[in-house]
Amino acid sequence: MIYPDVKALAKAKNFAAFTTLLPGGQPMTHVMWVDADDEHILINSELGRQKVLNVTKDPRVTVTIIDSASPYRYAEVRGIVVEQVTGPRARAHIDELSEKYVGKPYDPNAIKTERVMLVIDPRRQRVNG
Repeated sequence: MIYPDVKALAKAKNFAAFTTLLPGGQPMTHVMWVDADDEHILINSELGRQKVLNVTKDPRVTVTIIDSASPYRYAEVRGIVVEQVTGPRARAHIDELSEKYVGKPYDPNAIKTERVMLVIDPRRQRVNG
């Protein structure tokens, strides 16, 4: 279950640092759009991207969500990618995220492969600030 403060940060127009592990064990971090449902953190990407390849081999991730109104306030979620959702649900999700962050649906020309929604089960959560 997501803590209410973590969910609120993920549902708001805040960016997240999404960290995965490369095959050699080094961490790799991307700034991402972020979302949450009642139980999971949600990240949307594309099949074939390195971050998706990373979580397929090692599902351990960290998501740090930074409050855009107060950058010293943030949530850190360490968890496991428990599902990779593709198809219409992932495509609809990227449109929802795009509406939240830029006010319009995602540009379909920007999609090179297929969208994938990474469903992250939180194992450790904390809010600072």
